[in-house]
Amino acid sequence: MGLDLSKFERKRYTQGKTPIEYLANLTEIIGGPEIYLKHDDLLGLAGGGNKTRKLEFLVADAQSRGADTLITCGALQSNHCRLTLAAARKEGMHAVLVLSEIVSGSYKKDAGGNNYLYRLMSPLDILVVPGTCDLNIAMQERAETLRNEGYKPYIIPMGGSNALGCLGYIACAEEIVEQSSDLGIEFSHVITPTGSCGTHTGLLMGFRGLRTKTQVIGISVNNPRDNHIRRIAQLAQKVNNELFPKRNILIENDDIIVFDDYIGPGYSLPTEGLKEAVQLLARREAILLDPVYTGKAMAGLIDLIRKGLFKKSDKVLFLHTGGSPALYHYSDYTL
Repeated sequence: MGLDLSKFERKRYTQGKTPIEYLANLTEIIGGPEIYLKHDDLLGLAGGGNKTRKLEFLVADAQSRGADTLITCGALQSNHCRLTLAAARKEGMHAVLVLSEIVSGSYKKDAGGNNYLYRLMSPLDILVVPGTCDLNIAMQERAETLRNEGYKPYIIPMGGSNALGCLGYIACAEEIVEQSSDLGIEFSHVITPTGSCGTHTGLLMGFRGLRTKTQVIGISVNNPRDNHIRRIAQLAQKVNNELFPKRNILIENDDIIVFDDYIGPGYSLPTEGLKEAVQLLARREAILLDPVYTGKAMAGLIDLIRKGLFKKSDKVLFLHTGGSPALYHYSDYTL
């Protein structure tokens, strides 16, 4: 029996389960294990993506506390900010986005991709801060200003990756196990992009709560491996302490698998492996990967297969966490 999620308030932004697709062409081309893909790019809200699962719990909590405004943060082309804004609009709430300008002068008010979608959905405010700025402090300060103006703000951390947000991917792990049973397939590994770590943590805790042997492999898109291992261990402990104090799911450091070889020159910066992966999936499977998360994660999976990490008999499930709107901003990275 898995973790009981029924005691937590939850919104429902997606009808049914996201599909699992067998990538026959990619499997043949790479010549490794059977490769499957779970389409979390088809989750609900504007453009879909993995943050939708986290927001189902976070927005429900915000509303239970009487909030009327969601505040969150991310990079300039943040999928999480897009989806938080979408959830706010869906619920008749306001949203404030705090965007980190890592490269000075890189923010363009009229940029495409997610920036265009921000403008289309019209947040209450977009605050652009230097990459050196502490985003948590910036959100707290903005929340205080909003309170003084009569709003009731609720802060959602970067990526929605706190204990409550992790519930989204505990639920997803249970969904995968159900689909695995229906399909008659036992997945040996699930591959996920690893950034703010909530998705990775939730999947791992969900599988271990169900006592499945599926390994979760994270492909880092931003930070060194050791940073992610510490962060995932900390998040798992917070989930245990804050949400399931009577039923702890033990996560050992050896169970946290992250590869940091595919980041390239930095977060959201291109690599040759990324370019190959995005082109290969588009041209042979008609699947759009994004150039920040899923493109680098797929590049990692392809390289790990070529290096012999998996057995031919393995069945590997790649989690498509969405983000394709960013393709239209970073087109130079993929052609």
